[in-house]
Amino acid sequence: MSENIKEKVSNNFIHQMIDKDLEEKKYSEKVHTRFPPEPNGYLHIGHAKAICINFETAKKYQGLCNLRFDDTNPVKEETEFVEAIKKDIEWLGYKWDGLYFASDYFGKMYDFAIRLINKGLAYVDDSTPEEIRELRGDFNTPGRPSPFRDRPAEESVDLFERMKKGEFPDGSKVLRAKIDYNSPNLNMRDPVIYRISHNHHHRTGDEWCIYPMYDYAHPIEDAIEGVTHSLCSLEFEDHRPLYDWVLREIAEWVEPPRQIEFARLNLTRTLMSKRYLRDLVETNKVDGWDDPRMPTLSGLRRRGFTPESVKNFANSVGVSKSNSLVDVEMLEHFVRDDLKLKAKRKMAVLNPLKLVITNYPEGQIEYVESENNPEVPEMGSRQIPFGREIYVEREDFMENPPKKYFRLFPGNEVRLRHAYFVKCNEVIKDEEGNVIELRCTYDPETKSGSGFTGRKVKGTLHWVHASENIPAKVRLYDYLMNDTEEGSQEFNEDSLEVVNSFLEKSFEESKPGDKFQFLRHGYFCEDLKDSSDELKVFNRVVSLKSSWKKK
Repeated sequence: MSENIKEKVSNNFIHQMIDKDLEEKKYSEKVHTRFPPEPNGYLHIGHAKAICINFETAKKYQGLCNLRFDDTNPVKEETEFVEAIKKDIEWLGYKWDGLYFASDYFGKMYDFAIRLINKGLAYVDDSTPEEIRELRGDFNTPGRPSPFRDRPAEESVDLFERMKKGEFPDGSKVLRAKIDYNSPNLNMRDPVIYRISHNHHHRTGDEWCIYPMYDYAHPIEDAIEGVTHSLCSLEFEDHRPLYDWVLREIAEWVEPPRQIEFARLNLTRTLMSKRYLRDLVETNKVDGWDDPRMPTLSGLRRRGFTPESVKNFANSVGVSKSNSLVDVEMLEHFVRDDLKLKAKRKMAVLNPLKLVITNYPEGQIEYVESENNPEVPEMGSRQIPFGREIYVEREDFMENPPKKYFRLFPGNEVRLRHAYFVKCNEVIKDEEGNVIELRCTYDPETKSGSGFTGRKVKGTLHWVHASENIPAKVRLYDYLMNDTEEGSQEFNEDSLEVVNSFLEKSFEESKPGDKFQFLRHGYFCEDLKDSSDELKVFNRVVSLKSSWKKK
């Protein structure tokens, strides 16, 4: 990570607030943060920012960072998502100090709820969800008290215990905090803190049929674990008074945690809602949560993004209190920057056109040498087979070219990278008039590295031997979503193109997860799931050029 990025990570308003807390000796323990995902889907690039903020903050202050799963909604949560989230965090290079689940504390949360009822600060409400919504009002309508608001504590305790025993159906009763039914902050208008849900839980099974709401559970979880600074996204700013109320009224902790909010990450042409991402998966518009087009961390990993590029991007975006929209090309810049010195550079022909060198000896194969990465000499070099028949890119030939076209056309001469000059003499077409073969001659005096200075050519083409090669399926990706004129996003039906290609022979040594620069095409990664020895599959990570400029 560059020094300027480190500086951005170290100097932000969150750390200034923590510095002040430390100066005032507000906490006797180490700085303690947590990353608290709900296991109802896979993590996406937006979560990477929150992960980095929490883990890097703990690291800066030599403190602790927990991983906690907020599994308070049994309807949507699965063990599959728990394991995927753990894998993603480990992939980013972070190690949590404690692994916890909200369900670890269901017993304590229940006891604390009884405490609130007995203090006259919570009551069981028999109103329907629609009635509660109407009674709470909105920004323009004042709230009204529930007819059950003054229910005696003894009666609410009895009903709450019976809710726990499973005597009532879903939606028939809830437990509400008794705060201020007409507060200007809608979150404080007697919020629901427990609801009935007769659904199997991925950890506790059927032990519970009542579950705490997130706004009630979250501060309790933080406090039990000894979290000092609860760092969360900006949409929870209006929930902070409720966070503080829960901790204050339960009155269990001398040093309750402090909630601090930061702006979440939004990217252009990128879907950042787990609900919509889930819909893409369930409607089979994508190949699962790890489809390389998905903004999930598993999708980015499968596509070929490196953990370093994701972290450098997240840290470079910085920490602010204002929501903003970040250009997705900024993310692409960081993966280019990272792979530039990590990826070997090799030749691959994605849309092949056969080229026959008519004056080259039949059956002869020679080997030309190429550095694996000219910017990193330690990567060494390799030998590439060259012979009479090769493949070039179809786009590198035009029968009737415009001016300043320097690639192949009848009568023109170009250099084959690492090899010779060749001149196009004849164009072979099929019955429908499609070009199927080019016939050329080569000049044996022009071999690369020979010191030839007789004449110069303006075009240089990459190529692959016609028989000594590795066939491959190559996936070319566009953005998953299109921005509409109305400002919304719609699924891009043309987000994937698959081409049958030929790669140079040295690719026979590659394995899933390996990353390369295909000369002139971009950076590619061998697919982690679909690639095999029988047919290699490569995903384009990103093209070579970007319009985004680093500031």
